[in-house]
Amino acid sequence: MHKFQIYSIFVVGMVTITDIAKALGVTPSTVSRALSGSPRVKEETRKAVQQAAREMGYERNVLASNLRRGRSDIVGIIVPRIYREFFSKVIGGAESILNAAGYSVLICQTHEKKDAEIRALRTLRKNQVAGVLMSHSFESDDPAPIAEALGEGIPLVQFDRVFRSLPGAKVVNDNFESAYAATRHLIANGYRRIGHFAGYETCELFVDRYRGYCKALEDCGMAVDESIVFKDTIVRETGREAALRALDLGCDAIYSAGAFSALGAIEALKEKGLRLPEDIGVVGTSNEIFTEMMSPSLTTLDQHAYEMGQAAAKAFLFGSQATTLISMELHIRESSSRKSICQE
Repeated sequence: MHKFQIYSIFVVGMVTITDIAKALGVTPSTVSRALSGSPRVKEETRKAVQQAAREMGYERNVLASNLRRGRSDIVGIIVPRIYREFFSKVIGGAESILNAAGYSVLICQTHEKKDAEIRALRTLRKNQVAGVLMSHSFESDDPAPIAEALGEGIPLVQFDRVFRSLPGAKVVNDNFESAYAATRHLIANGYRRIGHFAGYETCELFVDRYRGYCKALEDCGMAVDESIVFKDTIVRETGREAALRALDLGCDAIYSAGAFSALGAIEALKEKGLRLPEDIGVVGTSNEIFTEMMSPSLTTLDQHAYEMGQAAAKAFLFGSQATTLISMELHIRESSSRKSICQE
């Protein structure tokens, strides 16, 4: 007969190593070593401990194990809004690399609030995550609290929305060049008074898209009119409002730094009876899934979010400190495709 007799016990709450030790009549340290695969434990004892752990429903306390080891196999990912397709794809890309390397992910959502961002960083630090992949909230305008909340020793990889002054790898789009290309596309299709739905001035990527828009106009001999640059216009509601103001100011096209504001613009313009692209053209940024399905379909810049997530994960795994540039791709669709009457 097996010398270890497992007695049926009624377990309330989480089963601990001490519970298994009592059931088997061995010490907790022996159970701990057996569960960790230590060669110091006899094969017979190891099998008995593993069987008892299964039958009693024991689950390893990952946090306690991490604290003992001083490291973790969990990587935190902080995003502003998880339901946005862009961020969902980034997470998917990162997971595809991290899971294959033996890591799990813990996702935190800030809802564009800097206080929530700081809380997320502190929570991840307390849980001793192996690293953090992060895209900042729109409210974040100072990198100092981020550095303080994360502390030292945890690698940080920033993606999409970044602070250049923070240490660590960064993965970003070619925002200036892509905004330039999108604006030149509108000019090539005969549009002459092109408004811009700009993002937040505290966010580098929106500043770069604005600069690209301005440069395209200047290179075509067209003046930049700040009266038709609509700041902080990123969501659907502000896009609707700005589109009506742009119409009153004589715009015949709009380049939007986001996709949702472009969606709002098209809805408002159609309600006014305008035809797209005949009367007015619209180009957005971030190839959200609805951009291809709406009518008219939206010309937009694809940020290649999945590839961005993969690049961010690889930067963490390889300990990179470099900046990786992900090129955007202009998908030309119905909202801007009228016959070209000028040369790019």
